[in-house]
Amino acid sequence: MKSNLISFFILCFSSMLFSQNNFTRKDSLQGGLNIARICFDVKHYELNIKVNPEEKSIVGYNEIQFEILENTSKIQLDLFQNMNIDSIIYKKNKLNYKREFNAVFIDFENTLQPQKELYVIRFYYSGKPIIAKNAPWDGGFVFKKDRNNKPWIGVACQGTGASLWYPVKDSQSDEPDFGAIIKVAVPDGLINVSNGRLIGNENLKNGYTRWDWQVKSPINTYAITLNIADYIHIHENYKDVDLDYYVLRENELKAKTHFKDVIPMMECFQSKFGPYPFINDGYKLIETPYLGMEHQSAVAYGNQYLNGYLGSDLSETGLGLRFDYIIIHESGHEWFGNSITSKDIADMWLHEGFTTYTECVFVECLYGYGKGQEYVNGLKNRIENDQPIIGFYGVNNEGSSDMYSKGALLINTIRHIIQDESKWASLLLKYAETYRHKIIDTETTINFFNFETGQDLTPIFNQYLRHPKIPILDFKRINGILHYRWTVDEPKFNMPVDITLNGSKKRLYPTPSWTKANFNVKSFEEIKVCKNDFYIDSNWL
Repeated sequence: MKSNLISFFILCFSSMLFSQNNFTRKDSLQGGLNIARICFDVKHYELNIKVNPEEKSIVGYNEIQFEILENTSKIQLDLFQNMNIDSIIYKKNKLNYKREFNAVFIDFENTLQPQKELYVIRFYYSGKPIIAKNAPWDGGFVFKKDRNNKPWIGVACQGTGASLWYPVKDSQSDEPDFGAIIKVAVPDGLINVSNGRLIGNENLKNGYTRWDWQVKSPINTYAITLNIADYIHIHENYKDVDLDYYVLRENELKAKTHFKDVIPMMECFQSKFGPYPFINDGYKLIETPYLGMEHQSAVAYGNQYLNGYLGSDLSETGLGLRFDYIIIHESGHEWFGNSITSKDIADMWLHEGFTTYTECVFVECLYGYGKGQEYVNGLKNRIENDQPIIGFYGVNNEGSSDMYSKGALLINTIRHIIQDESKWASLLLKYAETYRHKIIDTETTINFFNFETGQDLTPIFNQYLRHPKIPILDFKRINGILHYRWTVDEPKFNMPVDITLNGSKKRLYPTPSWTKANFNVKSFEEIKVCKNDFYIDSNWL
């Protein structure tokens, strides 16, 4: 997807803040949008590699097709320092390059100019990629064995960067518009499963078989994946969506029973967020040697065939044990994270907040509104409120992990501000469909909700996203009259809130200044704040 110069100047301004947060040149090269990145737009990747499980090594190339947006003789691609660059070929000639940390600046002999035809380079490389210590929380490969002592290999690289294992424009701001082909050669007797659809396999007559997969949709670079094992393939279909499961041979019968959540999930999410975004590429669950990851059309599954999160309920309500967390959460990312992608990792709440909210939507689909609200409010126990949800832009910096639960509760709060269930349902559906297969940012999301609701929700979003603390609703009584105000960081914060007064619901419109109610109260016991509808705290002065 195309970048623009406005982003470049914004990120240059943001860079002035780096020093106080200990960000480095390495961080800005990975997370920023310098001229060598925004001058070209990637259209397609063709990854062709061989994985040696014994050596834990990779050798091969990535063929990159791209469009030039502005005259340039230099572009930036990325490959981790520990990986070798064997050669970079353009029109049968080797290109010169310079490495700086994980960035690779490639020099062309002549200036490249915008044209109708795409430019094509082939980037040959090799090496032993980083091995993750605790995937998916840290990026890297996982090399394990199944019960029959056969290799079982996966990779997760969100946050760390796809360039830890293949050469790529490692920025969420640019997805290959025409998709990707992923060809992975593995030892005979093993299968590789990647994104999209299988378009063929070939025995290479050297002890390896290559498995070729094609993705037709734009795809996040961190979502491109490989999964190597002695897999069994299970197939079913739901309303023209191909559902394919690749599981270890010993788990075939278990998977056929346990993956029952997939069809009700697909039915629920399609009704709420629109058609499955990658129907041309199919939907897969792939058993992995790590917990899980939202790899587009190839969802990584490692929850050990347990309900909840490895058998525990993150909501502490009991509802989280009625479904497999990894299936529901990681599949929700197909709509929020894979279809709708944040331009900068600082805005990852757009992935995680909305996707955590899909868990609540799933509970509501199965058990009704009340249970959905019970589930989302149960997530409050997981929130620290100690750092902003949004990170620093341009330096590959995620915000607080509160982006998951607090992000979901922010969305639930917006739902109750709107106070119209029919409007809310159509708005959420329109958001998912408006930005289908698009790269956006927080401002785009806020502007969408402002326009669609006809309200200025900007101070509300800012309070929850850009400040650690949640709003506090202060009350006091003067001569029997109730007074109220918000204690917040945003000076223009004006969120409405509901209370019950002796069991009757009333809507208040507090601001950061004291407001006098038009009714009397004898005691604070008469008032209950609707904290299940609004993620706030209250204080009685």
